[in-house]
Amino acid sequence: MDKPIMAAGPHIHSKDSSRRIMLDVIIALLPATIAGVVLYGLPALWVILACVVSAVAAEFLFNLCIRREQTVGDLSAVVTGLLLALNLSTNVPLWQCVLGSVFAIVLVKGAFGGIGRNFANPAITARIFLLAAFSSTVAGGAFPKAVDAVSSATPLELIGVEGAQLPSLLDMFLGLRGGAIGEGCILALLLGFAYLLLRRVIRWQTPVVFIGTVFVLSLIATGSFVDAIYELLAGGLVLGAVFMATDYSTTPINLRGKLLFALGCGLITFVIRFFCAYPEGVSFSILCMNILAPWLEKWTRVKPLGGV
Repeated sequence: MDKPIMAAGPHIHSKDSSRRIMLDVIIALLPATIAGVVLYGLPALWVILACVVSAVAAEFLFNLCIRREQTVGDLSAVVTGLLLALNLSTNVPLWQCVLGSVFAIVLVKGAFGGIGRNFANPAITARIFLLAAFSSTVAGGAFPKAVDAVSSATPLELIGVEGAQLPSLLDMFLGLRGGAIGEGCILALLLGFAYLLLRRVIRWQTPVVFIGTVFVLSLIATGSFVDAIYELLAGGLVLGAVFMATDYSTTPINLRGKLLFALGCGLITFVIRFFCAYPEGVSFSILCMNILAPWLEKWTRVKPLGGV
């Protein structure tokens, strides 16, 4: 009997190839990418180019060294580099951007067998690695050139601080505040979200439950609807919920598993933001739930009729 062919999905019955899906994600990220370059100028473009080019080069050289079939053409390395760049600020030196991309591609993705086999989202894991190794440059965020910042603190750090001058909700929505390159302009992220929904690349449940959990818990904790809205718009919540908590390889397949995954992400994000020293918890929450994803999949899988 011939051995079965083992390969990462999507498979032959799927109407979309891995390359097509990755291309859709890149297209969905373009509004946030363009907004980041407009807001932060050429430094943002250099960070994006450094992350993307080094990610593609790392995948090509890694496959070449271990004599694995080249997978650069599936565009997954481009997506990883772009997501990492959008999670970083223009304060991060370019060599650290390159190091993060190499870490994501070689240690998180390539070492576990490549696309579809990595246990965690490569971009998220690389960001946490950079944060742990270079907290002075990776923590916090830069400010758009159009913003006259009176403090180096980002809005997420100022929420709840008495007397703090927060940007208006409109400025938060448009990205006129401090932070990472791709997390600020919520309008651009929502355009990407709508595109992915229309293309049926992702489902709406995971991002909505993730964001909704953070909003509801923040509303209960603060008792202020406005503060809860700030928690929703600040940090990388929308970017993480739409583009990283919906990763095919590192999240449960079935709907119940996805809902539990999103609920866990929201709960951990809330706990870190309100009760820990670090003001942002999106990256940590997604990584923690990535690790739990196989168990969530096992606990929530649907048994066939008559199955044990």
